[in-house]
Amino acid sequence: MKARLYKKYVETVRPALTEKWKYQNPHQVPRMEKIVVHMGVSTSLEKGAIDDSVKDLSVITGRKPVLNRARKNIANFKLRSGQVIGCHVTLRRDAMYEFFDRLVATALPRIRDFRGITPRAFDGRGNYSLGVAEQSIFPEIELDKVKRTQGMDITIVTTARTDAEALDLLKQMGMPFAEGK
Repeated sequence: MKARLYKKYVETVRPALTEKWKYQNPHQVPRMEKIVVHMGVSTSLEKGAIDDSVKDLSVITGRKPVLNRARKNIANFKLRSGQVIGCHVTLRRDAMYEFFDRLVATALPRIRDFRGITPRAFDGRGNYSLGVAEQSIFPEIELDKVKRTQGMDITIVTTARTDAEALDLLKQMGMPFAEGK
């Protein structure tokens, strides 16, 4: 069974984008390619910080995270090569659409004083990056079991060539962007 947002993309968003941007080929229409969720962890805090972030990220995404290790020694940051510095999960296809649906419908509105996310966080090639201050906005996380608040970065990779096309795609998919003044 396909995700609800994938059906919305096929039935309403793709035809609307084709009409607005006058695409000649159906492969030109922008789509979401993948979502990468990343948690950076300072291992100098506590010994269980990595384990807690891996557990929280696996509960949020439904996938086991990959550990990120440092490539070089950096003395000023007390960092040694091979030391774990974070974890990430890459979501594609149905898992990506399910996560995006939960992010837009339940997680983002739970942020205190939420007035929309900034439309200026595109990278120039149609990809959008979003920083979340704490993992407790996701309903899967039990607040009683959270030992430390941990932020995460969410990157939505699209096939759009420009930021304007990607903004239009994400708006039609339901992303709550803040209105400009």
